[in-house]
Amino acid sequence: MDYLSESTHLLYAQLLTQCLDGSAPSGRGLSFVRKQIQGATHWYLQLTVGSAKTQHYLGPDSAGLRQVIEQEKSLWEKSRPNLAERQKLVAMLISGGAHTVSASEARLFEILERAGVFLVGGVLVGSHAFGVYGNMLGVKWDSATTRTQDVDIAHDLKLELGLKDKAVNLRQVLIDSEMGFIEVPALNRKAPSTRFHIRGKQLSVDILTPMFGKTTSTPIHLSVLDTYAEPVRFLDFLLEDIQSAIIVAKAGILVNVPAPARYALHKLVISQRRTAHLQTKKLKDISQAEQLLKVLLADRPGDLLLAWEATDKQPKKFREQLLGGMRNMSPDVLAAFEDLINA
Repeated sequence: MDYLSESTHLLYAQLLTQCLDGSAPSGRGLSFVRKQIQGATHWYLQLTVGSAKTQHYLGPDSAGLRQVIEQEKSLWEKSRPNLAERQKLVAMLISGGAHTVSASEARLFEILERAGVFLVGGVLVGSHAFGVYGNMLGVKWDSATTRTQDVDIAHDLKLELGLKDKAVNLRQVLIDSEMGFIEVPALNRKAPSTRFHIRGKQLSVDILTPMFGKTTSTPIHLSVLDTYAEPVRFLDFLLEDIQSAIIVAKAGILVNVPAPARYALHKLVISQRRTAHLQTKKLKDISQAEQLLKVLLADRPGDLLLAWEATDKQPKKFREQLLGGMRNMSPDVLAAFEDLINA
């Protein structure tokens, strides 16, 4: 693990600020198509991804619809300078060693952002979130702990209240993305799918949500995303404190991630919940937790204290598994963390 240069870290802060100031609707891959059908004019929105094109009906020609179309085109035009500036920042960040993602991953995140998945409370978890933390904290992780082809998106059922007017059909967004996503059947053929996979590629999307009460494997319907999610024990600990972050790709893609201190502690818990045949993933959990703890102990110890205090609200089993995970850390990191929480 190495620190990024101070200038690179400042570039990330600048990009985050620009993205938070307002989304820049680029209109990338979008165009308006007018068709004559039985003597009448109709409008379609065309989405182009690679060589694939799909058209979505907007309505019959009218002064009102033409005005809406022109307003959208105007937004695309006005956003170009801002997008160009953001694209330059992304290029400079990557040149400075910032973590980025593959082209297919970037396109997927761009589609999810544009669809409003993160606006309605979707949170990026898993190794993609860990990769984002490096740029957020100004460090460059060991590459072996950041690569994955699974995109885990978690959503807290509690966020549904007050967000019904921003509902996003995540299932339809993925299917219509023209990236080749298909639903992966659940082991129980009668259960709805919570995973989407691209044909011929390793990239997949898993939809997760917290599990409360009795242990269950039954998928839970999320009204705000209009899709099903796999219930995961203790995921609520991550989703109680989320932060805005940037995927360093394209013009910067605004996402949500858990607070990094909570992510580190949660990884220690998850490491204890891995079965014996998942030893490699268990070691990866510990490695990610250790790297985060080292940075946070040095630069943001207060974050760790707040996350540690939050564990008091978790069930006894959570604390037991957290302590078990801590015992697997290297002695120096464990000692430094214990000194902090016991001070």
